[in-house]
Amino acid sequence: MIIDLPEKRYYTIGEVAKAFSVNTSLIRFWEKEFDVLQPKKTAKGNRKFTPDDVKNLQLIYHLVKERGFTLEGAKIHLKEEKKKTLDNFEIIKKLEGVKHQLIKLKEQL
Repeated sequence: MIIDLPEKRYYTIGEVAKAFSVNTSLIRFWEKEFDVLQPKKTAKGNRKFTPDDVKNLQLIYHLVKERGFTLEGAKIHLKEEKKKTLDNFEIIKKLEGVKHQLIKLKEQL
């Protein structure tokens, strides 16, 4: 999944939810379920997600939505094999980017 977010220091929950094509309630739910998600909160209680939070969300999204892990399975997988999972996820992300570029080139021909 390619996330189209501008380069910013903080993202609102609405921006993040729109980028992942999910409801904001799912993002809030994942925040409660996964310890790796710790967005900063403003005085009003609005969540501000950093680029690292977005990367963690991408990883959670990949495990739960794309690979079909249960929430418990994703939690265990993140705890036990986080380094390996992050490396694999980065490789998958790069390959998806290359695929996306190749599809654009094909359309231009």
